[in-house]
Amino acid sequence: MEGGTKKVFTVQVEDGKPRKDGQPAVGPVFRSALSKDGFPPLEPDMRTSWDVFRVAAGKYPDNRMLGWRPVKDGVIGPYIWKSYKEVYEEVLQVGSALQQLGVQPGSRIGIYGSNCPQWIVAMQACNGYSLICVPLYDTLGAGAVDFIIDHAEIDVIFVQDKKIKEILSPNCKSAKRVKGLVAFTSGTNEEITSADQIGMKLYSWKDFLKMGKENPAQPCAPKPDDTCTIMYTSGTSGEPKGVMLSHESHAMYVKGVDLFMDQFDDKMTTDDVFLSFLPLAHILDRMIEEYFFHKGASVGYYHGDLNALRDDLMELKPTLLVGVPRVYEKIYEGILKALSELRPLRRLIFNALYNRKLANMKAGCTHKTASPFADLLAFRKVKARLGGRLRLLISGGAPLSNEIEEFLRVTSCAYFIQGYGLTETLGPSTVCYPDDMSLVGTVGVAATYTELRLEEVPEMGYDPLGTPSRGEICVRGNFFTGYYKNPELTNEAMADGWFHTGDIGEMNSDGILKVIDRKKNIFKLSQGEYVAVEYLEKVYVFPPTVEDVWVYGDSFRSMLVAVVNPHEENTMKWAESNGCKGSFAEICKSERLEEYILKELQSVAAKNKLRGFEYVKGVILDPIPFDLERDLVTATMKKKRNNMLKYYKPEIEKVYQKLEEQRVAAKSK
Repeated sequence: MEGGTKKVFTVQVEDGKPRKDGQPAVGPVFRSALSKDGFPPLEPDMRTSWDVFRVAAGKYPDNRMLGWRPVKDGVIGPYIWKSYKEVYEEVLQVGSALQQLGVQPGSRIGIYGSNCPQWIVAMQACNGYSLICVPLYDTLGAGAVDFIIDHAEIDVIFVQDKKIKEILSPNCKSAKRVKGLVAFTSGTNEEITSADQIGMKLYSWKDFLKMGKENPAQPCAPKPDDTCTIMYTSGTSGEPKGVMLSHESHAMYVKGVDLFMDQFDDKMTTDDVFLSFLPLAHILDRMIEEYFFHKGASVGYYHGDLNALRDDLMELKPTLLVGVPRVYEKIYEGILKALSELRPLRRLIFNALYNRKLANMKAGCTHKTASPFADLLAFRKVKARLGGRLRLLISGGAPLSNEIEEFLRVTSCAYFIQGYGLTETLGPSTVCYPDDMSLVGTVGVAATYTELRLEEVPEMGYDPLGTPSRGEICVRGNFFTGYYKNPELTNEAMADGWFHTGDIGEMNSDGILKVIDRKKNIFKLSQGEYVAVEYLEKVYVFPPTVEDVWVYGDSFRSMLVAVVNPHEENTMKWAESNGCKGSFAEICKSERLEEYILKELQSVAAKNKLRGFEYVKGVILDPIPFDLERDLVTATMKKKRNNMLKYYKPEIEKVYQKLEEQRVAAKSK
């Protein structure tokens, strides 16, 4: 990845256009410099997702493909591996067994469970036999699973053992339409009986493989424009949306990454290893894995406990790590904590080495050449905490703070980049270039098969022809073919071939993009002022005692309130220095802490020159982080604002009542 970084990242292929005849203004159209003469054609034998795997299995039969850690008597063992040849044979057996159940090309097949080799085998069997893979989020509740089974008309479900009971639950009414369940290992006798009672056969993994082995059927290869997967996005409101993605779009992603990586001297090899822990039902993890398969490299799965992810890191020693910002925030916090425990002199040395290397990187040095001495003396210890072999870290799902990105670019002894994309765009629509510090704080430039432009959002004051150029991010390329059974939503999202993301971006004259806001996360207060809530949350998360924050307001109120997750360690330090005793949960009930955090929020609002109506006037403290278990966030940790409102509504009403009483009391004086 080193040595060939280009400073010209994009080409402008269309000029911007002012508002005309009721149509909003649009900014100039940018494309990757790799596609300056048009999108590159695909090779004849690499036009589908099945081609990607089939060719790799033939080219790298003995390479390690899929790794996992077996658990025996409660003890987690070392990684064991299946080769490309072994996985390919299992894929044919699973595909053949599916034929025995009578499924036809185009049938929808569900996969429900945590990342594991069986997940990939089932997915590739769908690809090889022209079936449509429908992932179910491991973190979705029974209601959403029931909706997707019914909406997608799923015929067979591959399911993690512990999830079988959710499919067989009376709440999952649509399960009656399913022809068969295939357990990742096996179901219990009670579950087999329950399945029989609703006319469904429950197979163990071994029995299903055996059925396929005894009744072999040749693959039924898909066509490029066939639907490969219907990926339901968890969304931040409403029912899940079924995003239809074609086989050709998957192949274009793989080709696009190949062309991008070919620019750099530091090449990916068959020795590279990816640690997979983001849900495979999430587009980012799936597409990273498909690229690794294309290169004949290895994918190792985490053992299921995100809190013990470091144990998997140390055991697997991956060369690539892909995470959402919260993952990197936790890594950053862990490193800072370790630094705080050093003697003052060693901290001083670390900071001096950090500043020296950062200055050299900003001057144009690569991370490898900026300061080998600093890497040897200080930063190799950071690398060791991440397994010792990481060469590339990628952040996606949401913007990462400049501070953390810069810190990890300097200290990880690896390349660090951000990207931006959605399920609808098959993951990354933009990508940063490694070792280019001018891209810190951005999500980079258009990916190989992507065109970008901004569109005016007058109600928010965003103008793509202004300075700076700002507006809704619109993307064009061979992406999703529509929302399953929802043409109205498809037409709403697509206009003149452009997918409207709902995200607000800022783009410079070189086509470099920042994500600054969310179009839909805007509301009007009772005094008529618009509030861009995601921007405020980025500001209000700065105080040391704040771990996370959700800002709320509506058109019937004139003031904002916030639910705050206090930072446990910093809050307990505050409590100790202020004579407050008790557990973290007890401290969070303290009015003194509430008052202190409110002052901290108002202080940071003043420093960032927020307008008066953007100041938070009241807070609710919740010691439990916004989590999936309470359905407050998506799998990529985006806030589900409607669900948050339902969950916190009683407390919010109390805060508004208190603020109204204070207002009336102040007025009567």
